[in-house]
Amino acid sequence: MIVQTRLVTAEELERMPQHDEHVELVKGEIIRMTPAGHEHGEIALAIGSLVREFVRKHRLGKVYAAETGFVLARDPDIVRTPDAAFVSAARAARQTRRQGFFDGAPDVAVEVVSPEDTVEEVDAKVLKYLQAGTQLVWVVHPRTKTITAYRSLDNIRVLTMTDTLDGSDVLPGFAVAVGEIFE
Repeated sequence: MIVQTRLVTAEELERMPQHDEHVELVKGEIIRMTPAGHEHGEIALAIGSLVREFVRKHRLGKVYAAETGFVLARDPDIVRTPDAAFVSAARAARQTRRQGFFDGAPDVAVEVVSPEDTVEEVDAKVLKYLQAGTQLVWVVHPRTKTITAYRSLDNIRVLTMTDTLDGSDVLPGFAVAVGEIFE
């Protein structure tokens, strides 16, 4: 017997009551996320705050928190919620509505790895962000205190506590010591 699961669209997900659940949509299927631990939240806020302060000062665009859904693909729909995200002013201005998910990928996506995340899950997120047009993905690894910066699948840098995380040409001029993010 074959049981077919009905796929959910991004618009249907938006209309569903969330009951304080963190969910994402992967190829039309709802994925329930475990609430983040306090270390995860602290690191996500640290990097998001640093990016937001820089972006506001230089009027570069918008910075979004983890609750923001980004529609990365359609039919079947994929909605991901990075731990922090940046969208350029020009792209943010093109959004036709203020409510609901952002239609498209962020320019920068930040994912803080949780203890229960598998390598396959993190790799799948990075791949989908890049395929959807994200120009820079930062994967923050609390356990090893490293950040992996992806510009593409063949332009990857692993940064340690003594390195500087920079925004490249996506966030020109942004730079912060990796160690500061883990303080």
